[in-house]
Amino acid sequence: MMRFKRSEKVGDLIREEVSQIIIRELKDPRIGFVTITKVDVSDDLRLAKIYYSVFGEEGEKEESLKGLESAKGYIKRELGRRVRLKYMPEITFIFDDSMEYGSRMEELLQGLNNNKDEEN
Repeated sequence: MMRFKRSEKVGDLIREEVSQIIIRELKDPRIGFVTITKVDVSDDLRLAKIYYSVFGEEGEKEESLKGLESAKGYIKRELGRRVRLKYMPEITFIFDDSMEYGSRMEELLQGLNNNKDEEN
């Protein structure tokens, strides 16, 4: 049986709650289609890296980050109300480009398949 680290459970809980806060409560027009992909919490539960992805162009990604950064205090306060922890971790937003990378790989593979079909 695999044991879960407390930091992983806290990370999952923070991911759920931050996603809900962004979807239901933040009214900042700069924040576009943001998805919280992962939250890494340090073992001492003092730091939380919140990874997010944005559906859209480069400019929308930058605007979303500005919106998230300006809402950081509100998000942290809301987390404090919803998640019972001795210390609320410092939160940092980090853009997660893994979905973009996967999408790009998909395009490249599709192009290779199309070229192969044209040759046959």
